Amino acid sequence: MSAATPNGVTPYYFVPAPSAHPAMAAFGLFFVILGAGQWINGADWGKYSLALGMAIWLRTLFVWFKDAIHESQSGLYSKRIDVSFRWAMSWFIFSEVMFFAAFFGALYWARAQALPMLGNLDHQLLWPDFKAIWPSAGGGVTAAPGGTVEPFNTMGPWPIPTINTAILLTSGLTLTIAHHALIAGQRAKTITWMWITVLLGIVFLGFQGYEYVHAYRDLNLKLTSGIFGSTFFMLTGFHGFHVFVGMLMLLFITLRLQKGHFSADRHFGFEGAAWYWHFVDVVWLGLYFLVYWL
Repeated sequence: MSAATPNGVTPYYFVPAPSAHPAMAAFGLFFVILGAGQWINGADWGKYSLALGMAIWLRTLFVWFKDAIHESQSGLYSKRIDVSFRWAMSWFIFSEVMFFAAFFGALYWARAQALPMLGNLDHQLLWPDFKAIWPSAGGGVTAAPGGTVEPFNTMGPWPIPTINTAILLTSGLTLTIAHHALIAGQRAKTITWMWITVLLGIVFLGFQGYEYVHAYRDLNLKLTSGIFGSTFFMLTGFHGFHVFVGMLMLLFITLRLQKGHFSADRHFGFEGAAWYWHFVDVVWLGLYFLVYWL
C-alpha cells in the first residue's frame, strides 16, 4: 500500500464518492428473497428470480471489493480508516457471536426447559405417549405433542466430527504461522501457509458434506427429525456456511498476497480474515461438545 495519494497527501479521513453499490446489493437481495420464498412454496419461476438476484448481488460485491482494494492501494486509507475497519470487524464478529448464541440458546431451552416441561405429569394427561428424553424421537418415540417423527439415529462425535475438529484446529495453527511470516516479511512462506489453510477449509467442507449425506441416507436424520434434527442442522449448517465464507476470505487474501498487496506493517485485510477464521474455530469447539457429545 502506498503511503499517500498521487498528490502526496494522505487524507485525514477518506470519504468515498456517492456509490450505487449499496442500492444494487439491496436490489439483488430483493430478488434472492423473493425467489427463494416463492421457490420453496412451489412457484417454479422462483428459482430464476433467485439465480438473477444472486448474479446481481455477487457482481455488485465483486465490483465493490475491487473499488475498496483500489482505494487502499492508492493510499487513500489513513490510520484512522484502519481503526474504523478494526472497529467494524470487531462489531461484525460480535454480531456473529450473538447469532450463534441464539441457536445455542435454542438448543439449551429445548433440552433443559421445554422437553422436561412437556414430559411432566400435567402434560402426560394430554400426550400420554410423549417421552421426555433427548434426543426426542430416536426409535420412533412420539417427539412432539400431536405428531410423530420417523425413527432416526443420532450423529456421534466419531469419526468425521472429530476429524473436522482436528482440521479446524490445524488450520488455526497454519494461519497463525502465516501471520507471523507476514510480520517477518517472509512473503513466500506466508503464501505457502495460507494456501495450506485454504485447503484445510475446503477439506472440512468436504467432510461436512459427506456427513450430511450419511445423516440423510443412512441415519434418516433430517431437518424434520423433531427438535433434535432442526437444531442439529441449523447449528452445523450455519457453521458450515461460515466456514465457507471464511475460506473465501482467506482465498482472496492469499491471491492479494501473491500480488504484493500487504506489507509487514499494513495488512489489516489479512488480520480481519484471520479474526473471522479464529472465531469460526471457537464456535466449532462449542458446537462439537454440545451437539455431538452431550
